[in-house]
Amino acid sequence: MADVAWIAVDWGTSHVRAWVMRADGVVLDRRMSAQGMGTLDRGGFEPALRALVGDVLPAPVLACGMVGSRQGWAEAPYAAVPCAPPSATEAVQVAGTDLDVRILPGVKQGRPADVMRGEETQISGYLATSPGFDGVICLPGTHTKWAHVSAGEIVSFRTAMTGEMFALLSERSVLRHSMGEGWDAEAFAAGVDQSLSRPEGLAAALFSLRAEGLLDGLDGDIARARLSGLLVGAELAAMRPYWLGQQVALIGAERLSAAYADALQTQGVPTQIAGAEEMTLAGLTAAYTQIYGEAA
Repeated sequence: MADVAWIAVDWGTSHVRAWVMRADGVVLDRRMSAQGMGTLDRGGFEPALRALVGDVLPAPVLACGMVGSRQGWAEAPYAAVPCAPPSATEAVQVAGTDLDVRILPGVKQGRPADVMRGEETQISGYLATSPGFDGVICLPGTHTKWAHVSAGEIVSFRTAMTGEMFALLSERSVLRHSMGEGWDAEAFAAGVDQSLSRPEGLAAALFSLRAEGLLDGLDGDIARARLSGLLVGAELAAMRPYWLGQQVALIGAERLSAAYADALQTQGVPTQIAGAEEMTLAGLTAAYTQIYGEAA
């Protein structure tokens, strides 16, 4: 493939995504594999990378995410908040291979204890594309992050397991018998309002979904959307110090970010939305430029 300058990689627990890049940041090709960190031992990363992008190697590789964890290809130690999102100067070069592979570190917080790997690169991408941003960046997902950002630094952050809780409750709990496949915006909003107003009642409100299904024939799509709303509302109640009176940027999948934007809008909080892939690439591209410089 002509004009290949480098390979951007986001290596998570369940999947690895790679983008074949030109030096100026243009994406030449997108690749994805189910060989995430959770499926590999340390010796499995190089073969997995070669299987995914072997046709464009030995182009340099710049990676973020769980590939830098203790169980990953090479451990990239966490940077501690308050800090700027880790830059290329802090990247760890993988040893024991003839490939040029560098891994960006994650970010940690001592009290309350918290960590992130991958999201810091998306935050870096957002700051690169929105210079001067001062406020809160929310990254909805399996483990949603709320990061307070000021003067180009991550000041503090918190993680909520809302996405994982939704998956477990909707797929593995008794509530699975009440779930549909669709969506109901009004039911989601009602769930958000209920948990924001009475977060202490979450556990009881969850079982009511099952009871309403049995006694009143609650529609499955309504039940699914209300479950999501109850969980997101409880998260917003817990994260109120982050979003109250702040400008909030959302980085994530389009549909999920839109749901968070709708929930925050009910509290009078304006939001900006950016795509997860776009911000990951912006962050990795900024780091690549620090290492290798601009295209000629």
